[in-house]
Amino acid sequence: MTDNDDLRAAVAAGVTGSEEAFRALLGAIVEVARSIFGAKASSILLLDEEAEELVFAAVVGEGEETLVGMRFPAGTGIAGWVLATRTPLVIEDVDKDPRFASDVAEDTGYVPSGLMAAPLLFDERALGVLEVLDRPERSLFSLQEMELLGLFANQAAIAVDLLLRARAAERILDGGEGELSVVARLAASVNALEDRRREAGLELLLELLRNLAETLGAPPQL
Repeated sequence: MTDNDDLRAAVAAGVTGSEEAFRALLGAIVEVARSIFGAKASSILLLDEEAEELVFAAVVGEGEETLVGMRFPAGTGIAGWVLATRTPLVIEDVDKDPRFASDVAEDTGYVPSGLMAAPLLFDERALGVLEVLDRPERSLFSLQEMELLGLFANQAAIAVDLLLRARAAERILDGGEGELSVVARLAASVNALEDRRREAGLELLLELLRNLAETLGAPPQL
């Protein structure tokens, strides 16, 4: 997407003030994932592109009281590998895998024996990683389990994309001046309308934003 498209999407989302709701959604995803797989813990880590770090955004089970907000370098460990390669991974014994960063795990206060991980992919962007830790031992990992893990990752990626758009809209509203600030405030109001009126209102806002983008130059990136 172009910068203009990013800004239009952010403002059109009209979701200012809703970061807490999206974080609750991420929490629900890891809770259900842990329950479905019978695992000891599940977590979602988001990529902070500017800092080049992975950040625990949602955790349930082991470490849920302390891990949210914890960061580590994005290229570190199994999560870093999954993010970089955009490839899901299942490891039954992490001690035997050279990609496992035991020091990072020890810093979290919980060292798993095995894990499943899948990248959060949206619109060709790698947004983070979903992990499921220490599911019950099975004789053979099934393709159905991998498909189910991918389904959870897809849902999480959609929620993360909405979260990023919400943050972008908030930045425009909080730090923007003049026309862009007005558009952000209008987007927040339009979002509260009923479906048909909301759709029409967003179309008008997008047209307004297109015109503004031509006169204001390149907008800020997500």
